[in-house]
Amino acid sequence: MQQIAKFIYFKFLGWKLNGAFPSHLDKFVAIVVPHTSWWDFLLGLLIRAVWQEEINFVGKKSLFKPPFGWFFRWTGGAPIDRTKTNDTVKATAEIFSERKRFRLALSPEGTRKKVEKWKTGFYYIAKTANVPIVLVAFDYGKKEIKLSEPLIPTEDKEADFKKYHAFFEGVEGKH
Repeated sequence: MQQIAKFIYFKFLGWKLNGAFPSHLDKFVAIVVPHTSWWDFLLGLLIRAVWQEEINFVGKKSLFKPPFGWFFRWTGGAPIDRTKTNDTVKATAEIFSERKRFRLALSPEGTRKKVEKWKTGFYYIAKTANVPIVLVAFDYGKKEIKLSEPLIPTEDKEADFKKYHAFFEGVEGKH
């Protein structure tokens, strides 16, 4: 499967990789920016096969019910209760403590539309779970996936976010 994924990613699609997947880490939050298309999910599944690494995501509980629940679990999903009465940050951080390995990929935009401001949940999930953040850029302009080194969130949120935004400067989404 890895060889087929490599052929599709590198040869057929002509994409490149910039940076190394932190396979030495069992737990981290990966923020994937920009998220402008449902193609991002397919690209994520493809690069996961290239790396032969487990990468997870969370989704609303209803996605994990029949008939498609098996698919979302098989692709690395974990159900989460996103109702207003539930603390999503705390619930997601608890998944980290319950599992030996959990590498959470999510989009800080919270939508596939262009946004001016990111949601901050990823930051608080990483801080609450005491795990690093890995920045992942899906740059359709350069046909490249770019990864940062793992970054530990500090007590200076503003400085951290400046660093995160600088990493994604100039990156083009699919739309």
